[in-house]
Amino acid sequence: MTWNEREPQARSGSPPLTPPNKEGIRSCVRRWLRLSLFATSIAIVSILAAGGWWVSSLGSAPLGEGLAFSALVVDRDGKLLRPYATPEGRWRLPATRENVDPRFLELLLAYEDKRFSAHHGVDLLALGRAWAQLITHGRIVSGGSTITMQVARLLEPRGARSFKAKLRQMVRAIEIERALSKDEILALYLSLAPYGGNLEGVRAASLAYFGKEPRRLTLGEAAMLVGLPQSPEQRRPDRSTAAARNARDRVLDRVAAAGIVPLDEIERAKREPVPDGRKPMPILAPHAADAAVAAAPHQRVHRLTIDAALQRNLEELARERARALGPDMSVAILAVDHATGEVLARVASPAYFDARRAGQVDMTSAVRSPGSTLKPFIYGLGFEDGFIHPDTLIEDRPVRFGSYAPENFNLNFQGTVTVRRALQLSLNVPAVAVLDKVGASRFAARLEQAGGSFVLPAGEVPGLAIGLGGVGVTLNNLVALYAGLARLGTTVPLMERAVRGEEAPTARRLLDPVAAWYVGSILLGAPPPENAAGGRIAFKTGTSYGYRDAWAVGFDGKRTIGVWVGRPDGAPVPGLVGRVAAAPILFDAFARTGKLPAPLPAVPKGALVAAEGAEPQLRIMFPPNNARLELANDGSGKPDPIALKVTGGTGPLTVLVNGQPLPAAAGRRTLFFEPEGPGFVRLTVIDGRGATDSVVVRLQ
Repeated sequence: MTWNEREPQARSGSPPLTPPNKEGIRSCVRRWLRLSLFATSIAIVSILAAGGWWVSSLGSAPLGEGLAFSALVVDRDGKLLRPYATPEGRWRLPATRENVDPRFLELLLAYEDKRFSAHHGVDLLALGRAWAQLITHGRIVSGGSTITMQVARLLEPRGARSFKAKLRQMVRAIEIERALSKDEILALYLSLAPYGGNLEGVRAASLAYFGKEPRRLTLGEAAMLVGLPQSPEQRRPDRSTAAARNARDRVLDRVAAAGIVPLDEIERAKREPVPDGRKPMPILAPHAADAAVAAAPHQRVHRLTIDAALQRNLEELARERARALGPDMSVAILAVDHATGEVLARVASPAYFDARRAGQVDMTSAVRSPGSTLKPFIYGLGFEDGFIHPDTLIEDRPVRFGSYAPENFNLNFQGTVTVRRALQLSLNVPAVAVLDKVGASRFAARLEQAGGSFVLPAGEVPGLAIGLGGVGVTLNNLVALYAGLARLGTTVPLMERAVRGEEAPTARRLLDPVAAWYVGSILLGAPPPENAAGGRIAFKTGTSYGYRDAWAVGFDGKRTIGVWVGRPDGAPVPGLVGRVAAAPILFDAFARTGKLPAPLPAVPKGALVAAEGAEPQLRIMFPPNNARLELANDGSGKPDPIALKVTGGTGPLTVLVNGQPLPAAAGRRTLFFEPEGPGFVRLTVIDGRGATDSVVVRLQ
């Protein structure tokens, strides 16, 4: 049936009715929408003008001045070490345009407020469009809130949605635009947008859901962070991955329709997995962070001298070694730049939340017995006084100092040795003999003058036992003193808080430069731990009485690192020895700095260095390094002795088998040692001038 057939016939002489023109209908609708938009805009302006008077009676708009943000502890380069929740328990990390991925900002503005840079708080076009869509569709299709209006709502939260609340937001948005720049408004949104639970702001959300700062996000991650704040509790991925995925895909579809992102990238982004839980907030250098916040509780950002990458590496090292040592053992590592005294890494325990290891106790500040780690300073004062030199001969024989009769760790004596060798082997009797001449009280006073702090039992004065660990010190103290050796005799206080404009600390005298250099050159030749290269760092180990503490402290030309191993409760650990437990961690710590050891300072003026002459280099000729030797026996089950042939060097020679010295064999170049059985053995030879050579062989 045609149009004319469906309709009654026109009166005679009247033209027939024509069918409606579709383009004409569209034109009428567009004209109606424009008129509606114009009328809506006029209405909005009128409402705003009237509402402005009402809102002005409520006082000026809040601009976020009183907001409580999370305290942040950052490293020397501004990288986040540890955030702290606000007093209300919220993670609210301040953020700016510079803190986030540019693509996230592009998606955010395209999805939420495409005319953000142009409007003055209220987007009349967006409001008119939303109103028209509400009329034509009978439901809300798109919102008309700008980012500034959302900021106004976040600064003045209201429980129920109403026309009155929306009017208040619009007027407040205009006030905010007059008071703040666009970047400041955007920063408030980036810091306050809700992301579910106690997460506020894009930084907190990115750390909790992706485990990283929002500076570099994938397209899918950026889209999810844009889509969550509209309904944060319903869309948070730790409660509903499906809702979070739908929110993300809705953002991706919108930007795809706008032609902002190519379709192939959109499809790849939709295939990205959605997190199904929250990750823990960063907690690097927790003890140092706690101390910084406690010292300035009202400060928002605390900058430390710590290097986040090195801190992370050394924390992982401490965890690895603590796990291998046992469930009750703790490890502490302190690394400093000895030129400035700046702390580069502080690992105060291997696991902050491990109660069995007393993880929240700062073992870098705990007072413990230092074992033999103070011996280098005894010899340093002897060098400074001029009564010994590294090549001076000294006796290692049983002797009494009044009622005090020191013994060596292995209960053996080496006879006549050089001072160099006595320090490298950590012999006790020679060290006590030098301390007796220096004076125990003078020795303690000099180290305290240089910044060391000793703890003695109440009423006691320093005695000779101080040289073998009869005093209390901290890892902080030891590292500062060893850094003084690396600085050729001056110390500076360790500094952990980076304060701009602060004057360089005044250096304090430890030793004269020549004496400090002698000590460093001797420690550079100390036998390295098993499977480590010698001659690269100057170091000393120590073991406290009763096997309670194992120490290793060393330095190169740039850094000083100290290691402590033991039980936080002070209980003895049978077999806990500095050379075996702490020294390997020290060498690994230097390796994990990611840099080659820097050379020690050049020979200072006035140092007496023995001429090398034509003496051949010290070498172990047999067995060769990495050799495999078959064990033989005479039928008794006990392996036969193995020959060790040495050439070059200056006598007398000292041979170490897995760090333990063999009995002295004056004048002989072929020595024998008795292996304990199959396995790897490290053989080290030290000559009279401190030169060393080492090999590792496998016995089978």
